[in-house]
Amino acid sequence: MLPADLRSHRLARLWRSWLRSESPRRPVLRWNRLQKATLLILCVLVALVSSWPWLVEPDLRPGLAAPFDAEAPKDARVVDSEALEQRRSSLGSSTFVQVLDPQENEQIRMRLERHLSELERVANSIDAERIGPVNLSLNEQQWLEKRTQDERRDWDMALRRALDRMLSQGLVNTLALEQLQRASDLQLEDLNQGTPAGRSLGSKVLTTTLQGASNLQTDPLRSQRLIEELITQQGIPTIEVNRGDLITRKGESISSQAYDVLDFFGMVNRRPKLGIWFTRFTEALASCGVLLLVMRRERPCLEAPHGLLALGLLLLGQACKLWFGASVSPLAVIVPPTLLLAQGLGTTSALAWMAVASLLWPTPVTGLGEGRLLIAAATATVAALQAGRLRSRAQLLQLAVLLPLGAWLAELVLMNREGQPLAGSWIRLPSDAGELASEALLLGLAMMLAILVIPLLESSFGLLTRARLMELADQERPLLRRLSSEAPGTFEHTLMICGLAEEGARSIGADIDLIRTGSLYHDVGKLHAPNWFIENQTSGENPHTRLNDPLASAGVLQAHVDEGLKLARRHRLPRPIADFIPEHQGTLRMGYFLHQARQQNPDISEKRFRYHGPTPRSKETGIMMLADGCEAALRSLPPDTSDQEARDTVKRIVEARISDGQLSQSSLSRAELELVMHSFVRVWRRMRHRRIPYPIPAKRSFSA
Repeated sequence: MLPADLRSHRLARLWRSWLRSESPRRPVLRWNRLQKATLLILCVLVALVSSWPWLVEPDLRPGLAAPFDAEAPKDARVVDSEALEQRRSSLGSSTFVQVLDPQENEQIRMRLERHLSELERVANSIDAERIGPVNLSLNEQQWLEKRTQDERRDWDMALRRALDRMLSQGLVNTLALEQLQRASDLQLEDLNQGTPAGRSLGSKVLTTTLQGASNLQTDPLRSQRLIEELITQQGIPTIEVNRGDLITRKGESISSQAYDVLDFFGMVNRRPKLGIWFTRFTEALASCGVLLLVMRRERPCLEAPHGLLALGLLLLGQACKLWFGASVSPLAVIVPPTLLLAQGLGTTSALAWMAVASLLWPTPVTGLGEGRLLIAAATATVAALQAGRLRSRAQLLQLAVLLPLGAWLAELVLMNREGQPLAGSWIRLPSDAGELASEALLLGLAMMLAILVIPLLESSFGLLTRARLMELADQERPLLRRLSSEAPGTFEHTLMICGLAEEGARSIGADIDLIRTGSLYHDVGKLHAPNWFIENQTSGENPHTRLNDPLASAGVLQAHVDEGLKLARRHRLPRPIADFIPEHQGTLRMGYFLHQARQQNPDISEKRFRYHGPTPRSKETGIMMLADGCEAALRSLPPDTSDQEARDTVKRIVEARISDGQLSQSSLSRAELELVMHSFVRVWRRMRHRRIPYPIPAKRSFSA
C-alpha cells in the first residue's frame, strides 16, 4: 500500500500529464485561492439548482409524464382544485368586504377643522372680498358676521356630529355631488330651524369636506371568508371516481384532475427524496468540474473569469428550466449560450457546455418529448461548429436567422406527430405547428440578444472573439495609426513580420487571426522613443552612440516592452494580444550591448542584459519570436542567395532560440518548427521576386 502523500503526488502528475497531452510543454495558468473559491461556490449553486426538484417538490405534478399506470382503489369524491381555483378567481374580482379606515376618518375630520377655522377668519375679516372654503351667499355672509360665540360653538359641534354620522355609514369617492349635498342637508335638518342660512352654509361645508373622499378599505380576511361562504352555498366542484377507473397511463401527461385524484389516494410523494437528490447533486457538481477541466485542457491559459462565465450561463439555464418547468424551450436555453461560448472560448468549450447543459435537464420536455431536447442539442452543435469559424458580426446575424429556421424545419419533419397532410404532398404538418413556430421565433430573438451582449462580455470577461480580432487588426485604429506616423520604420517592420508569422501559423494550423493581430501590436512600445531604434533612424548620429552607456541602452530596449504593456492597458487590448508584447522578446540577450559592456567590464552579469520575459507561452507567441528574429536576417541576404542558404540562416536562428530555452514553454514541437522554417523561406522567396525591366521610351520633342 502506497503512502497517501505518494499517491496524491502520482495522481497530480497523472492529471498534469493528461491536461497537457495536446500541449506537453505549455504551462497552465494558475488561479488564486479567491478565484478557486468563487468557482467552487458557483459549481455548488449550479448543482443545488439542478437537484432542487428532488429536494422540495413532489415527484408528480400536472404537466409531467406519468411514470406508471394508476387505477382508483375505491369509490371517492375528490375536490377539483383547478375548477375550485377558477371559481375563486371569478369571485375574487367582484367579491370583497370593506371596513372603515380610521386613518382616513382622521384626515377628513382635520379637513373639516381647517374649513371651520377659515370660516372664522372670513367672519372676523374687515375685507368683504376675502375668499373662504365655500362660496357664501349674501344671507350666509350676514349670518356668519352676526352670530354670537355660543351660536358659533353650537354650529361647529353640530357639523362635527353630522360628519361623524356620515363617516360611520361609509363614504365612496365616486358618489355624485348632488347625492352628497342631499345627504349633508339631511344630516343638518335639526340645525337652527329658524336660521336656514346656517343650515345651508353647514351643508356646503360638509359637502366640500367630503367631496372625492373615501374612508373604506378592503379587508382581505373577511373577503376570503365571504368567497368561501359563497362557494359553499353554490357547491364545491368535485370529481366522481369509481373503483377501478384509470387515473393515469404511463407516459401520458398528468392532467390537473388526475393529479387531484392521485393526491387524494396518497400516490403523490411529498417527502424529500434525499437519496435521489444527493445523486443528482453529485452528478451536477461533477459535471461542472468536468466542464472546467475540459475547458482548461483545451485552453491551458484559461482565465478564471472565463470559467465564471461558463458556469454563470449554466446556472442561468438551470434556473430557467426550474422556473418554467416542462414548458421551457430547450432551443432558447441551450443554443444561444453555446453560440456565445463558441465565439469567445472556442468550439470545444462550447460543445462541452452544451453536453453538460443537456445532461443536467431536470424536468421532461412537454409537447414533443425527448425529440425537442435532441433537436436543441443538434442545433447547438451546428452553432458551435459554425460560430468558431465566423469572422464578422454580419455572419453571426445570418446564423441567427438560419439556425431557428433550420430547427423549425427539423421539428416539423422529424417529429412523428399527428397532423393534416398538405394537398398533393406527403408532408404532414404537426398539430402544434404554431407552437413550434413560436419556439423558433423565441430562439431567433434569444440569439439576437446573445449577439448584442457579446461586445459587453468581451470587455467584462476578457473574451476574444473572431470579430473582435478583426476589429483590432484594422490599421485605422488610433494606436496603429499613431505607430505608422510616429514610427514608420517600426510599422514597416511590423507588416513584414506579420506576413512571416501569419504564414508560419498557417503551416501548423495555429490561430492565424490571433497572430496577425498580435503581430501588429507587438512593438507599439517603441512609440515612447522611436528614434532610439535603428529602423526609425533616417539620418544623424545614433543616440546610443552619443549615450555611450551599454547598461542604459539595454534599459531603453527593455522600456519598449514595459511601455508597450502600459499602452495595451490604456487602449484596453485583450490579454492574449498584450501577451505578444513581452513574449516576442522572451528573455533574449541584448547581444550588441552585452558585448560593449564586457569590453568595458568583463565580469558584468549577463542577466542585466536580458529581457525580463516571460518566454513564449503559446504557439502563436513562439512563432512571433522566430519571425521577429528571422525578418532582419532574411532581408539582409544578398539577391543571389539560394533557398538552401536562406533555410540555413533561418535554422541557425531557430536553433539559437531553442538552445537558449526560449521555446520550452511554447508547446511547439520539432516537426512544427520545421514547417514554420519552410514557411519563412517561402515568404522570403516571395519578398525577393524580381520584376521585368520595362523599356521607357525617350521623350519626344515638339516644335513650337
